[in-house]
Order: sequence, then structure tokens, then C-alpha cells
Amino acid sequence: MQKLDSFSTDMKKTLLTAFMVAAAVATWAQSGTNSPYSQYGFGKLSDQSTGFNRGMNGLAMGFRDGNQVNFLNPASYSSVDSLTFIFDAGVSGQLTNFNENGLKKNAKNADFEYAVAAFRALPNLGVSFGVVPFTNVGYNYSNSNEVGDMNSTYYVNTYSGNGGLHQAYLGFGWQPFKGLSIGVNGSYLWGDYDRSVVNSYSDGYVNTISKYYSADVQNYKIDAGLQLYFKLSKKTDLLFGATYGYGHKIDADPEVKIISRNTQTAVSDTTTFVVKDGLELPSVFTAGFLIDHEKRIRFGADFSLQKWGDTSFPVDTKVNNVSSYELSKNYFKDVKKITVGGEYCRNPLSRKFFNTVRYKVGASYTTPYLIINGKDGPKELGVSAGFSFPIANQWNNRSILNISGQWVHASGTGMLTENTFRINIGLTFNERWFMKWKVE
Repeated sequence: MQKLDSFSTDMKKTLLTAFMVAAAVATWAQSGTNSPYSQYGFGKLSDQSTGFNRGMNGLAMGFRDGNQVNFLNPASYSSVDSLTFIFDAGVSGQLTNFNENGLKKNAKNADFEYAVAAFRALPNLGVSFGVVPFTNVGYNYSNSNEVGDMNSTYYVNTYSGNGGLHQAYLGFGWQPFKGLSIGVNGSYLWGDYDRSVVNSYSDGYVNTISKYYSADVQNYKIDAGLQLYFKLSKKTDLLFGATYGYGHKIDADPEVKIISRNTQTAVSDTTTFVVKDGLELPSVFTAGFLIDHEKRIRFGADFSLQKWGDTSFPVDTKVNNVSSYELSKNYFKDVKKITVGGEYCRNPLSRKFFNTVRYKVGASYTTPYLIINGKDGPKELGVSAGFSFPIANQWNNRSILNISGQWVHASGTGMLTENTFRINIGLTFNERWFMKWKVE
């Protein structure tokens, strides 16, 4: 009995330490992208899925499983078992191929992505908390061209940027009665981005103009969720899920510094423009369903609408040789995303290892969220497949190793094409923390 208590205490300390370290790493994690498309808006939008549903390309609205953390629908937290504490952390590595007008280039990235946890606080009330990504900014490239008829002189524009936004959340899921669950995530959203366009000439030709863009974000984010579930038959359940993300201004003051330098006299002139409260989040609506047969066969679909088209973003313009930095309504588009996916397990209750492995597959299509030079930005097509392997030992048979692969194709008419292959690894610790041992 003392050995069991000692093990339980040690495990709690270990997992708490792991979570604090993981959260700290996630907080200071660098960008997980090399995409030139991250130079626009808030950067590349993260899908925010975790290990268990990445193999299904992020399918989440109807998932209600007591041994995984479904951060994307907080209503699911009420399904967490009363005896357990769940901790899930994930990393990814990716290879991206860029192709523009026949010119190809490859880039590699690795990233610590998320750390989330959940437990049952009261009967029918689950709690979850964690750190997840919101956007990523990371790129560095240049282009050059000759200056007019001056064949011996050319200019070079160097584009670079880094940063992104992170999200630390605390969420609650409550089941007021069987068949209905509601939930909410309250998040602290923070981060920054720094972008630059540096202009230079091959022989110190006249004036150069460089621009430096930056913003610092510290604000809140609210997401509410709902799940309805009922029996289609004795062995089959039908689950509906929906979420709403509140759109609002985020009290950030983006700025641009424009530096004009005469390369012959070395005299510089700096002009700074600031847009007060110039950034905002869109309203987000997501709904989906899941059919669950004996927890062996599950399949479903989600649809998401992100109202980016209702938001503005600051852009710098020049009219009659006068520069300005103002909000534009023609920067974003509403994003529509549809995801389909499912999983298969031969026998979740079997004692044979391969009978309990879960096989997953998914696909999604996402419309553009950017308007670039008056044209629609890249749309995305993604497919994924993965496995969930149970981890069994003398103390635990409930923890899970999730491994998945994703391929994402991003392209726009006349624009750069990106093909990304990503490997995701997530480890879910599911420990019996709250079990009371009886001694006779």
C-alpha cells in the first residue's frame, strides 16, 4: 500500500514538473514556419489540433472521449473520468517545398507545439488548461532587379520576419443533464511580430527606403462550446458539436518605421506611424457531427466559418508622395474550412496490443483568408493519417502515444506554391490520481 501511494505521489510530481517545463518551452518557442505567406496579417494560422485528432486532420466538434483533451470544443471536458488527470504534449517536424515559376527550395522546421491537461473537478464538471499556438511568423527571402536602363545597377529587397501569437487557456465543461454538455475556454492571448523590408542598391545609388513593422499583443480570447449526444441504436451514438469564438478588438497598437537614407551623404530620415487599437480577432463559428459505433468505428465532419472579412488590418500607402499607415477593410477574407475524418479500432477492450491500436485518417479544404495585391491568397488542401498506440505497464494501461503524418498543399493563382509534409508526435499521460485505496 505504501509503495502504491509513493508511486502515485511521485507520478504527480513528475507530471506537474513536466507540465510546467512544457508550458515554459511553449511560451518561448520560436516560429515553426518558413512560409513567405506568414508576412501578412497575424501570420500563418495554426490549426490548434492536438495529438489525438491530428491523424484526422483536426476533426473535433463531436469528439467526446474521457481519455483525451479536446481543446477545440470545451464542452467535451465534462467527459473526463473522475479518477484521472490527463496531460498531453506534442512536437512536430516538417519539410516544406516552395515552388515559384519553376524555382524550387526546401526548408525544415521543428517545433514544440502544445501542452494541455484536464481533470474532473466536480461531478459532471471537467476542467482543462494549457498552452497552444495561435499564429506563426517566420520567413527570410530577397529579390532583385535592374534599375531602369542602368544595367550596372540593381536593387535588392530583403524580406524577413519572426514571431507569432500564443494562447494560454483555462476551460470548463459542464453536463447539466445526460445528452447535453456546455463549456467555455477563457484565454490569455499574447505575442508579437517583427517584420522588415530592407532596400539596398549595388553601387550606393541615391536613396534607400526600409520599412520595419511591429506589434505587441496582450489580450483575452473567449470560446464557448456545446455538445448534444444521443443513441441511434444500442451500440451507436450520434454526437453534435458547435463552438463560437468571440470577435473583438485586442488593444494592440501596430506601427511601422520608414527609414529613408541617402547613401551618398549617409543622412537618414525616420518616420513612424502608429495605428491605435488597430488589431482585432474575428468571430468564429464551427459545427460538426460524429457517429460513434462501440468506440471502435468513428467518423464525422466539421465546418468552420472565420469572419476575417469583417476585420481590418493596417497597411502603409503612398498617395501624391505622402506616406500613411491606415486600417484597410480589403485585407482579409472570410475563411471557410471543411474537415472529414474518422478512426478505426479492432477491439478497444482486447488484451492484444494490435487489436487496441487506433487507425486514423482525415482531409480538409480551407479557403483563402488573405487578399494579396488585389488577388485571393492561397487556399489549402490537407490530408492526414495516423495511429494511437496504448502504453501499458504494471501501473497504467490508459496512456497513449499519438503519431501522425500530414500533407498540406497551399497555392494561389500566380503565387508561390507550398507543399508541406509534417510528422506530429503527441504523448498523452492518463493517470489514476484520484483513486482511493481501501485497506482492510
